[in-house]
Amino acid sequence: MSSEPIHTEAHAEEHEGMTKKRIWNVFYVLLGITAIEFFIALYLVPHHIFNMDYKAANPIYIVLTLAKAFFIVGYFMHLKFEKSGLIFAIIVPVLFIIGLILVLTNESHHWIDLRM
Repeated sequence: MSSEPIHTEAHAEEHEGMTKKRIWNVFYVLLGITAIEFFIALYLVPHHIFNMDYKAANPIYIVLTLAKAFFIVGYFMHLKFEKSGLIFAIIVPVLFIIGLILVLTNESHHWIDLRM
């Protein structure tokens, strides 16, 4: 009996990880998202194009930042290549924290309105 580990194609794909091509693809996606954010911040908002002010731009920034966070966590922290149990162990608490922040933000606005 041989002591060599058995390698299958599924096992190889699971542990493939990052290649240089994949790293550069993710880099260009992150670069593109960052360029869009800069374009919005430095051109669209100051020139009031599409009636965009800071209140309208903030949700766009949040969505673009979450997209960048997905790529960074997914690829550079190798979460995309992990088992689903580990992914849910990280995502579920983060969703609860985001929900808690939203509830507390709403509650703080209520208390500010009571003072006025």
